[in-house]
Amino acid sequence: MAQAQLPQTFSPNQVATDKRGYDYDLIIVGGGIIGLTLASAFKNSELSVLLIEAKAESAAVAKGQAYAVHILSALIYQGIGVWDKILPQIEVYRRVRLSDADHPDVVEFTTADINKQDLGYVAEHQALLYPLREFVKDCQNVTYLCPAEVVSTCYHQDIVTIDIKVAGEMRTVRSKLLVAADGSRSPIRQAAGIKTHGWKYWQSCIVAFVKPEKPHNHTAYEKFWSSGPFAILPLPGNRCRIVWTAPHEEAKALCALDDEQFLKELTRRFGNQMGKLELLGDRFIFQVQLMQSDRYAKHRLALVGDAAHNCHPVGGQGLNLGIRDAAALAEVIQQAHQAGEDIGDIKILKRYERWRKRENLTILGFTDLLDRMFSNTFLPVMVVRRLGLWAMQRLPILKIYTLKLMIGLKGRTPELARR
Repeated sequence: MAQAQLPQTFSPNQVATDKRGYDYDLIIVGGGIIGLTLASAFKNSELSVLLIEAKAESAAVAKGQAYAVHILSALIYQGIGVWDKILPQIEVYRRVRLSDADHPDVVEFTTADINKQDLGYVAEHQALLYPLREFVKDCQNVTYLCPAEVVSTCYHQDIVTIDIKVAGEMRTVRSKLLVAADGSRSPIRQAAGIKTHGWKYWQSCIVAFVKPEKPHNHTAYEKFWSSGPFAILPLPGNRCRIVWTAPHEEAKALCALDDEQFLKELTRRFGNQMGKLELLGDRFIFQVQLMQSDRYAKHRLALVGDAAHNCHPVGGQGLNLGIRDAAALAEVIQQAHQAGEDIGDIKILKRYERWRKRENLTILGFTDLLDRMFSNTFLPVMVVRRLGLWAMQRLPILKIYTLKLMIGLKGRTPELARR
């Protein structure tokens, strides 16, 4: 399908003067990290792509959100060709220390367990967003519209039409396929009538940046307390990211403390292994939920990332699942296109759904089990989980399997990650 001439970065003073529709093979709604990853995966392909983002600056940037980036995600970005731009701005971790509250048994995962140089990385939101955005702007086959608002969608037998508002003017674009990468409250998913199942947890997450007195030594910590998981992730500049899960009222009370009191509680929860902690910037709180869409695909529509699923933040899985979605969908679409198939046909999109839905459900279930097993004081459950930690310390096969599952090395590997 031919692509009309439209500026790649579409600002209000660049509104086209004619009223024609612009034709693309693929339209992605949502220009966050997952939407940008998907668009980037089509660089140098024969497909014309339109990427639509409603906001010039995301709330995640404003809040300084940060993520664990797993080995498989790094390999995907290497395959795309953007990893060299991302790596200098993020921090590596080479050890993960897993423990149950103040119980003396600690399971330590190291690079030797998987024979890799690194176990993973930690990236602030902008450290991923900005390199991906610049990469997409250099993709000749990708048009990036920001800010632009999707007003309506209409699915036909052969195409999907989308009405877009740009700088107060309406435009109609047509495509073979629409991809929703527009977040957990996805208007595209809701308008398509795709139902979701799941629940909001009894917990909220507090996130904050701290600077420890001692070096973090490229170590990530995950401590399980009866109130919820508690993680410290290393960042550049010897900073760390705190992810503190607690019941809603407790989390609100912690956020309401002044800095000195909060740091006192933080040190009590984490310990003094990194010395005195200094709080950097504001604290933020968000509710935790699990969600799985009934389907990831309909005729001429596919869902990726948070539009398709949400999981508990334990283990830092959420963003990584979305990155794998993007790599899998890009692979399915490009293979179908090269075979002369209709990329918007539901038979094609079901290939993507079968691949990712089962794998995502496994991780959603695993993170839910971890949270429920460790976030309680029921004695039989405490005995079972501590036996599990004991076994993981002494059975390398169990330890390595758990680690590979958590960093994405147990499922189907996208072709991008094998380049």
